[in-house]
Amino acid sequence: MKIALITDAWSPQVNGVVRTLVNLVESLGALGHEVLVLHPGLFRNIPYPNYPSIRLALFPYRKVVEDLEAFKPQAIHLPTEGPLGLAGKKYCRSRKLPYTSSFHTHFGKYLKMYYRLPESISLSFLRWFHKPAVRTLVPTPSVRDELIAAGFKHLVVWGRGVNTQLFHPQADGSIDLERPIYLNVGRVAREKNIEAFTALDLPGSKVVIGEGPRLNKLRHRYRDTLFTGYISDETMATYYAAADVFVFPSHTDTFGNVMLEALASGTPVAAYDGAPGPMDVLKPEFGVLGEDMAETIRRARELDPAACRAYAETLPWSMLAEQFEGHLEPF
Repeated sequence: MKIALITDAWSPQVNGVVRTLVNLVESLGALGHEVLVLHPGLFRNIPYPNYPSIRLALFPYRKVVEDLEAFKPQAIHLPTEGPLGLAGKKYCRSRKLPYTSSFHTHFGKYLKMYYRLPESISLSFLRWFHKPAVRTLVPTPSVRDELIAAGFKHLVVWGRGVNTQLFHPQADGSIDLERPIYLNVGRVAREKNIEAFTALDLPGSKVVIGEGPRLNKLRHRYRDTLFTGYISDETMATYYAAADVFVFPSHTDTFGNVMLEALASGTPVAAYDGAPGPMDVLKPEFGVLGEDMAETIRRARELDPAACRAYAETLPWSMLAEQFEGHLEPF
């Protein structure tokens, strides 16, 4: 099948949405599908305020039409609600073509946090964007239920996979830090609630991997924490495997791919109870949810790394690509 993916999130951005889409496209190709990815790098673009690594395509509709007419897709999927997503929606609606979409990010919560924009306004826009889609894919049952309560329709749960060849247990001693090692991976930004981790007084070493607008500020404030900035996937895999606990303090992530990467590396996860991603992903055998993060981390250290790895092995991207294929609406 010829599948067009029209997305505002793509490399060189580094985030869970991009990692999801890159793995999906690779796995769809392995299944024999031909995938066209229309992303900001193919268009004139500008940086998103506060996040220069995120690019926004400028007036992309004409080129979107040209590229789609040349490719002649048999199915179209819109994973994001930015300029390219809007152009893709306009194309499909003008030609009465069915399409699917997906909901990855709680933009309403972030816009309220950063700009005090009422969440009701953002939800109205997101409802409008996704309403015409035949199906909107959401990452977890909790997100589905939350969006249904907010008036969204045609929702189906499509989870996430993990690259178990890249992320896997490794021999101890590869990272020369005082043990135990506590790790967080992700965008160093206000919405990730990283300070709930870095402010803790814990024995051993705290490590934060990733870039973002708060990196320099937190690096200066929490000198007992190692902030690596951006590192390669291979080096990051070494840190995952060396860690004793992966700490996921976010209250806003809809999933948290990094939790699966940690589990694939044999590292248990500590997260806050009630957070939408962890409450659906984690089970007592390989993750601990709680309100007291220090105590949650302590309990997570007692879990069996083999159980973490065993769960991750049930989530190959090939399986998730097959599920995605089944959710598409060919025309």
